[in-house]
Amino acid sequence: MNDASRSSLASNTPATTSRLQLLVLSNGHGEDIIAVRILQELQQQLNPPDIFALPLVGEGHAYQQLHIPCIGSVRTMPSGGFIYMDGRELIRDVRGGLLQLTFSQIKAIRRWVSSQKRLGNKRAILAVGDIVPLLFATLSGANYAFVGTAKSEYYVRNEVGLLPRKSKAARWENFSGSIYHPWERWLMSRRRCRAVFPRDSLTTEILKQWSIPAFDLGNPMMDGLKPTVSPQQFYSADVQQQELARPLVITLLPGSRAPEAYTNWKVIMLAVSALMASFQEQDAIFHTSRSLVFLGAIAPGLDCNILSQTLRSQSWQLHSESPILLPDPNTLIFKQRNAYLLLTQQAYNECLHWGDVAIAMAGTATEQFVGLGKPAIAIPGDGPQYNPAFAEAQSRLLGSSLILVEQPIEVANVMRSLFKEPDSLQIIAENGMRRMGKPGAARRIAECLLERLG
Repeated sequence: MNDASRSSLASNTPATTSRLQLLVLSNGHGEDIIAVRILQELQQQLNPPDIFALPLVGEGHAYQQLHIPCIGSVRTMPSGGFIYMDGRELIRDVRGGLLQLTFSQIKAIRRWVSSQKRLGNKRAILAVGDIVPLLFATLSGANYAFVGTAKSEYYVRNEVGLLPRKSKAARWENFSGSIYHPWERWLMSRRRCRAVFPRDSLTTEILKQWSIPAFDLGNPMMDGLKPTVSPQQFYSADVQQQELARPLVITLLPGSRAPEAYTNWKVIMLAVSALMASFQEQDAIFHTSRSLVFLGAIAPGLDCNILSQTLRSQSWQLHSESPILLPDPNTLIFKQRNAYLLLTQQAYNECLHWGDVAIAMAGTATEQFVGLGKPAIAIPGDGPQYNPAFAEAQSRLLGSSLILVEQPIEVANVMRSLFKEPDSLQIIAENGMRRMGKPGAARRIAECLLERLG
């Protein structure tokens, strides 16, 4: 959108209007999606604001789906937004124009605030993500609110107390009594910061120790996950069969970022092969009369042909019938012995809800799966996202709901142990739902935003 178009949009709002003008800042694909969930709920309110956006990382495709205008320059950096995990990625981004982009974005924010002020409009900023959009919101001169998606007290503590850490350097994360450092808390305690929405109850409780307007309204990551097909449907090709033992359903989460996701998929398939070998043994949990169903939740941006090549190399064959009906006509069905593997790019919610356990090498998807009360087994990869450091941090965030293994072959033994202990599965379910929160957070946050900013 050019400057003339932006000026036209702004000038269409009369100076006498009482409608709030809201600018949303977010710094990553996952943060964009969370922001859009809140914005969709805002648009359903009685007196919704006029909404503008500035994605600080990436091109903000999620905003385009809602036809929300962008006020400044957007660009995809080489790191894809994962500079905090690898210093080399930061260097690549700087060489790719990160500093110039940052300065132009700050100017665009201040220009937008000034233009709304000249028109006499009420203006505010919603920052979604980490300290970067929070800092930009503070520098804007407008009132602002913050949805903190990147940090949780669960990284350093649980309800009992601080978590043991292996190195002195790790204590830096909590040196001031919170996962949020003093300078971050200072930004959240400014007079113009009208609301802070932490991702869980524990973090909210800690932040309230300072003069921070923190509200415990839940995590929008758990919104929008309701399956379109319900209840779960299983069927057999043998119509004469009176009963079909329910398959053990295992969700596969390789991540969404290419080419890393393709490498992760190969690792996950090694775990699948080891699990199938274990499944052939007579066992109280794994027995040959029960079938296995693997649900590959594949991001729309990935190429299923590449994933299929890995499957064929491990003796999986294309099949015409599936034991599970997914709401995706393009589902690819593979079969090997008594096991099925389905690749879908349109039935993400069903993959999360129908899985009994996940083999995971993903960020957001793993957290959402755990938030539904299910266990996930994670295998650290080579990154740049799902590397050992990220996986270890995620295991602290998710507690007992995420089990880390060093090698794919270990997945079978972990899964056998899980299903031999029903009590542990109940503890895992309660833990996951407590840490990720109940659905409906986006609506609750939207209502609070209008009250605090409007």
